[in-house]
Amino acid sequence: MQEYRIEEETGRIDTCLANLLGYSRSKIAKMLKDNAILVNDTPVKASYQLKKGDIIKVGEYVEEEMSAEPEKMELDIVYEDDDVMVINKANGIVVHPAVGNNHGTLVNGLLYHSNKLSDINGEFRPGIVHRIDAYTTGLLMVAKNNEAHEILARELSEKKTTRKYWALVWGIIRHDTGTIDAPIGRDLNDRKKMCVTSINSKPAVTHFKVLERYKNATLIELKLETGRTHQIRVHMNYIGYPVVNDPVYGNRKLIDDTGQCLHAKTLGFIHPKTNEYMEFDSELPECFINILNKFKEE
Repeated sequence: MQEYRIEEETGRIDTCLANLLGYSRSKIAKMLKDNAILVNDTPVKASYQLKKGDIIKVGEYVEEEMSAEPEKMELDIVYEDDDVMVINKANGIVVHPAVGNNHGTLVNGLLYHSNKLSDINGEFRPGIVHRIDAYTTGLLMVAKNNEAHEILARELSEKKTTRKYWALVWGIIRHDTGTIDAPIGRDLNDRKKMCVTSINSKPAVTHFKVLERYKNATLIELKLETGRTHQIRVHMNYIGYPVVNDPVYGNRKLIDDTGQCLHAKTLGFIHPKTNEYMEFDSELPECFINILNKFKEE
């Protein structure tokens, strides 16, 4: 590991190290995100302003090549026209390629299915307007051209899109409805996780209502007002009712290895071409139903 001591203020860390090491700023940003670069033994963002006395530690870093190739895949297409698709994503499917995971993603299947996908989000996320976690099942929309993508993304940012989830959570929620308004940001102790924090965070609002109560768990419907990474899982864990079978935020023994009990059940949006409101609903997947039945039997 290389170590550098800053003798005077030199501006942003990504710019400084790009000049010092001869790397691109994008590579520096990836290294910072993966904790391959630390300042005073602490992770920082690419925009961090270096101060006199700061000690930078740079570890070894091998950047894997990424690719997004068409792969034949069985897609559950709920709706499709020339502008948009609605996909019911299966359990365990990652939405788009990332370092170390170039194959078997939803994007690989979409590229095989259609050569008409928006490219606003770059070559590794064609058509992807929004995401859901690999082990979250359910509905998401895909844009087939850039005009549709821009309109759908604007609807999301303006909170015009309807997104309702069903989740089975540990514990018995006594209130019939509730709202969680707590900012979410990167966990400083584990960069792969998110948490409720006031440090480098963004506003996050989740509404929920109780559908059924069981002996040790509650089935709830959730409506997202914002779309932060892992929002539902982080928020429910924060208030003491973690999602059943969540391997990261669950804080409970896993029932099986089929994935967390979280399903994107309802998706509604204004069609980018016709301006008509469209809403789609999906059934709970078998993996969710099997666990739910165990609680019902109790």
